[in-house]
Amino acid sequence: MVMWGQHLRRSVDYLATCPDVDTTRLAYLGISWGGLLGGLMVAIEPRLKAAIFNAAGLSMSRSRPEADPINFLPRVRIPSPMLNGKHDHFFPTETSQQPFFALIGTPPADKRHVLYEGGHALPRTLRIAEALAWLDKYLGAVTR
Repeated sequence: MVMWGQHLRRSVDYLATCPDVDTTRLAYLGISWGGLLGGLMVAIEPRLKAAIFNAAGLSMSRSRPEADPINFLPRVRIPSPMLNGKHDHFFPTETSQQPFFALIGTPPADKRHVLYEGGHALPRTLRIAEALAWLDKYLGAVTR
């Protein structure tokens, strides 16, 4: 887990060397396992300005403290929507999604839990539209 965090930080370091990348508007998109880990990764990388947790939630398996998002989610302070299916069998709504969302330290006005009909695989067009609208709102519209 520590190495994954280091890889994320080094990736952002690399992006900072690219003249065509605006590092003041970086966002994290985590889907499924990446959504679960996003609760940890976003907390340790302060250069990220928004996060989208897609099909995410808390895991029911035991983790070491340094690898458990439950210990990091309260440190997440950036705008963060959470996009989930109502009938997700990996991350059940009441026992996984809702506790994950409640632990996110972002002010209530800047976080949102969106539930779609369906399971772990979310409707593509709906989740993309929600994510792009969120990013435009918090990071600004994309310009050339």
